[in-house]
Amino acid sequence: MTPVAFKRMTECPAYRISPNDTNYFALIFDPAGDNVDLVAVVEIFAPGGKTPPNSHSRAHEMFFVLEGEGKAFCDGAALDLKKGDAMMLRPGSNHEVHNTGAGKLYTLTVMVPNQDFAELIRNGQRVELDAEDHRVIAGI
Repeated sequence: MTPVAFKRMTECPAYRISPNDTNYFALIFDPAGDNVDLVAVVEIFAPGGKTPPNSHSRAHEMFFVLEGEGKAFCDGAALDLKKGDAMMLRPGSNHEVHNTGAGKLYTLTVMVPNQDFAELIRNGQRVELDAEDHRVIAGI
């Protein structure tokens, strides 16, 4: 195993977990591809998109907003999110993230430990990133 894992964002595969989901993931690092116990993705939410309500029994989940606007709901609290904001969700919290802006919402999302999230993503449907996605996540 090499001492460093390196990726160009243009090479990261993208997946949608379920066909009707309004968010999809550019997979950066995960156990299958990089032998790590975390998953790091750029999560991309369509306008009006959101995650389903979810929680993780052991994992911390961090969202860093790269572009767009959103709102997070966690155990009854609501937080407005904008570019440059970061949020850490602790294990056991029930949460959702909604895109409230006119355009897409992009977050760097990291979950530690992975808790099978990467496998869920990889078992989804492959999708192609569009020109806007490449502009935001790869600077192209």
